Amino acid sequence: MKAVVMERMGGPDVLSVKKLQKPSVTKPGELLVRVVAAGVNPIDVKQREKGTVCPADPPLILGCDCAGVVEEKSGGSTRFEIGDGLFFMHGGIGKEQGNYAEYTVIDERFAAKKPPSVSFEESGAAPLAFITAYESLFERGKLTEGQTVLIHAGAGGVGHIAVQLAARSGARVITTVSDEKKRDFVLGIGAEKTVLYRDEDFVQAVMDWTGQEGVDLALEMIGGKLLFRTFSCVRRYGRVVTLLAPQEGDWQEARLRNIDLSLEICLGPMYYGTDSLKIHHAELLESCAEMMDNGSIRVTVAGRFPLAAVREAHRLLEEGHTMGKIVLVCEGTR
Repeated sequence: MKAVVMERMGGPDVLSVKKLQKPSVTKPGELLVRVVAAGVNPIDVKQREKGTVCPADPPLILGCDCAGVVEEKSGGSTRFEIGDGLFFMHGGIGKEQGNYAEYTVIDERFAAKKPPSVSFEESGAAPLAFITAYESLFERGKLTEGQTVLIHAGAGGVGHIAVQLAARSGARVITTVSDEKKRDFVLGIGAEKTVLYRDEDFVQAVMDWTGQEGVDLALEMIGGKLLFRTFSCVRRYGRVVTLLAPQEGDWQEARLRNIDLSLEICLGPMYYGTDSLKIHHAELLESCAEMMDNGSIRVTVAGRFPLAAVREAHRLLEEGHTMGKIVLVCEGTR
């Protein structure tokens, strides 16, 4: 099979397409999946630059997201049939093979059926971003109907799904974006208010929008000093969820406001090998499939690239100008 291999850490040029042995099912309940589309995520770029989440020696195959077709089943596999379309988040962090490849193997417990009315590309773009957004808003952030939420980078991969999920739940959404094109995009998917952060102070804009109270919840996924500035526009006894490890900074505002700070990384169950939580992620994807199928959320694909153009895909993601997600598509499959 063809696969994108990372021979060493570094820039996009360390990625190249090689021919490798096709994987095979060896354990009860495993599925051999022909990959149609694999989402490209910021975690892939970080691992390419700094090494995989689980320490492992190269060559390595990245890619946590996948949508594909069941080609072979092992004994004991009962949930899916050969020919079924699946999507899942599994592999790509150093333990198991990632999905930048034509084939992969998945335990059937950790996969969900692809939404039937949605393309493989959109399905392959969804898993990590949906799970991250859902857990951040509702499991970490405890967001409920009628509350206000600030979502930073609302046009991005996680952000644009978070905006839709929050609005769908009956929350009021304010989000930061970099330009008018992204502003129009997020307003069209459920945001009530936008902040062009290059032209205006987001803290003041949020406080004005909430009558100087601050939002109930903020979702921060940029890092650096932005987390500490965000504390100033969250209400007293409010909540902040961040996707990145906090750096050194001034915690006084968070302490004075009694802010509840939560950390979110959806890769933890893979890192620790916690099967019950990986099954929970598959259950979340079943809900995602239903929402995508009935049109209540939409995953926007910002770019489609063949495996051979993986370097271009990574460069585009690093530029940070895309709306939605980037996917790799295996040639000859749809």
